[in-house]
Parts: sequence; C-alpha cells; structure tokens
Amino acid sequence: MDGKNKLSENLEDYLEVILNLQNIHKVARSKEIAKKLNIQRGSVTGMLKKLSKKKLINYEPYGFITLTKKGEEIASEIQRRHTIIKDFLFRVLQIEDKKSDAIACRMEHAMDKPTVDMLVKFISFIDKCPRAGTDWIQEFIDFCSDTELDMKRCKNCVNKCLTKI
Repeated sequence: MDGKNKLSENLEDYLEVILNLQNIHKVARSKEIAKKLNIQRGSVTGMLKKLSKKKLINYEPYGFITLTKKGEEIASEIQRRHTIIKDFLFRVLQIEDKKSDAIACRMEHAMDKPTVDMLVKFISFIDKCPRAGTDWIQEFIDFCSDTELDMKRCKNCVNKCLTKI
C-alpha cells in the first residue's frame, strides 16, 4: 500500500491473524480473531468494518471472514516479514524463541520490503559464504559469551577460513 493508504499496525495484525485462521479453517470468525489477538470480541467488529471498507476482507456481520486477493497479498507480505525477522533474531542473534517472535511482531510493521529483502540476502550470505556459515554463527555466539576477545581463537578462525578458500 502507498503512504496515503498505509495500514496501521493493528490492521496489519488483523490481516495476519485472518490469514493464519484462513489457512487452518478456510475462513475466520470474529471470536477466533479476538482470541488470537487477546482482545474483547466487541472490539473486533469495528476493525473488520475498516478492513471491509478498504476491500481487504469479505465480511458480513455474524458471518465468516475471508481475505480478498489484495488482503491476502498484504497479509502474506506481513507474514513473510515476520518469519524472516524472527529467523534472524532466533537463529543468527540467538534470541530466545518467544522473545524473538514478540520482537518480530513489532518490527514487521516498521520494515519495508526492500529492507527485508536485504535482510534475506544477508541471511543467505551467512548460510552460503564459505567464510561465514554455521561456524561463523557459532563464533558469534562464543564471542557474545566471552567478556573479552581471544586473539588466539581469532587467528585460528582466520586460518580455518583461509583453508576453506
């Protein structure tokens, strides 16, 4: 969506939840949305009306809720951003699973597609580059756990990298 039609974080969260429910049950219901978002059921109606007005969901009061094509595209991109950010926080930065999920949920709203795409490239670089890879991530974990840099270990790491080339 362009800047003028940018969705609020709350509306994006609704789309993401509806997509998840739709993937499981083919449709969403307002009570399921309220439960997933941990809010009162009555609070859901107003947001569903906003999403319907923007033509992002198919909604009739007391009926099933489904995403429109445009709504599904936006929800899928939100979900993609969340998954990528969480993977980076959890796997690369070694932040605990629940915490990385909660942080990703906040960050997904602030990061635009080009930034997320660059993060994907960085993660791919870490995974594929012979100078990086899982050894590199482990070295980072070890570096974070030490109080000071061990130059002998760094020299060993550099030598190990040179032998990979």
